[in-house]
Amino acid sequence: MMKTIIAQTEKEKKQSYHFNKLQKRLRRNVGNAIADFNMIEQGDKVMVCLSGGKDSYTLLDILLNLRLNAPIHFDIVAVNLDQKQPNFPAHILPNYLKSIGVDYKIVEENTYGIVKEKIPEGKTTCSLCSRLRRGILYRTATELGATKIALGHHRDDMLETLFLNMFYGGKLKSMPPKLVSDDGKQIVIRPLVYCKEKEIEKYAIAKDFPIIPCNLCGSQPNLQRQVVKEMLRKWDRQYPGRIETMFSALQNVVPSHLCDATLFDFKSIRKDQMMDGIEGDIAFDKLEFDSVPTNQEETPFDFTENDLIQIREVK
Repeated sequence: MMKTIIAQTEKEKKQSYHFNKLQKRLRRNVGNAIADFNMIEQGDKVMVCLSGGKDSYTLLDILLNLRLNAPIHFDIVAVNLDQKQPNFPAHILPNYLKSIGVDYKIVEENTYGIVKEKIPEGKTTCSLCSRLRRGILYRTATELGATKIALGHHRDDMLETLFLNMFYGGKLKSMPPKLVSDDGKQIVIRPLVYCKEKEIEKYAIAKDFPIIPCNLCGSQPNLQRQVVKEMLRKWDRQYPGRIETMFSALQNVVPSHLCDATLFDFKSIRKDQMMDGIEGDIAFDKLEFDSVPTNQEETPFDFTENDLIQIREVK
């Protein structure tokens, strides 16, 4: 009996240790993103868009945590859009937000009904749903006097968007960490830009967030984003470090070695011309790359693969 109690105590200490490391890592990544892109400034009112999924729960939790010791003052208000999906558990988010003592607003709009009416059966609903949701959130931000709108997109979302645009849109384009809203009244920020999805998954499980599934989009089979997501997950398993290298590429763009004449003035190039900071022609060089350290410090919580699969399905 005593051995069992001691073993349980040691296990709890180990879990607590690894959770603290995970939380510090997420806090550091969010803090670095805020600093690198000047996402939050003195006196800001940050509207955190809370969907009920793991990403937005983690975003809200980390921002609340960071605010405790931030060198500047900023306010946080959580906003959820109740889209009137059938069987949506409308009580979960208000109860959770009350329990943590954060200001919040629940916006009720029947976008589900509009989407089901306008989109033929079997077609993807993401485009129309996204436009409707975005317009409502912009309006709500203005009503609340919010200066920043925080979204829960993370590093993996940015890479998925990059490949989606390359494969299906013919563009070298991803998600920006910071941009002006469509109506020009607020700044949209993505503080989780440096955070890994698998660490967010572990954090959400450890915190036991009351996850709410999205039955509108999450139940659609064969979405292009799901195909790309699985491709990246497979690469991450087979080639450790590849995801980190690809994300680094988003931060190390060389316009002179692409083909966009609007980004680089190819027409003005003349022989004997040397341009500072521009790499030369390496077309005939053998490319060699240093092995990239993965920096994959896994957090060995006692979670089963089923735990991770379940939370992925209700993202």
